[in-house]
Amino acid sequence: MDSAITGPPARLVQKDKRFSPHVIAVRVGTEIEFPNQDPFFHDVFSIYRGKPFDLGLYESGTARKVKFSQPGVSYIFCNIHPEMSAAVIALTTPYFAMTNADGLFQIGHVPPGHYKVEFWHESATEAELASLARDLEFGPDTPVLTFTLHSSDPPPRHLDKYGQEYVQEKSKSY
Repeated sequence: MDSAITGPPARLVQKDKRFSPHVIAVRVGTEIEFPNQDPFFHDVFSIYRGKPFDLGLYESGTARKVKFSQPGVSYIFCNIHPEMSAAVIALTTPYFAMTNADGLFQIGHVPPGHYKVEFWHESATEAELASLARDLEFGPDTPVLTFTLHSSDPPPRHLDKYGQEYVQEKSKSY
């Protein structure tokens, strides 16, 4: 694995009280930029295994960056807007892909060899994901492989960065 990832940072844009994209997979060492394109403040944080961080309160038109230096899944939230969530999956391999709108993906230019194929979905249990993992031998004649994940439960509710329930103010317009 390269010791440093070069190129422009990946982005998780905050707009319309959402992160876009909702899920992003990157290589370990990638820096992700969190630009605030809403006309109000956001307070982005993650307290999960992959990369815990707290970007603090920052205003419209500004951005903060985080380097994802260890593998794992980081669930990203805004401490002001409980409806905002995203996930960053930091991987040690260059061989990964995100599904398209039809749920399909392709990983190209994989050299021949032995690989473990693993999957992630935010509403799948660890047991479901483990049951899909496969040890495979890839070569020039490897056929197209099909995997099916049956999971549609919404992600669980989360707490704010202080471990408390979000307080919903009726007059809150932002």
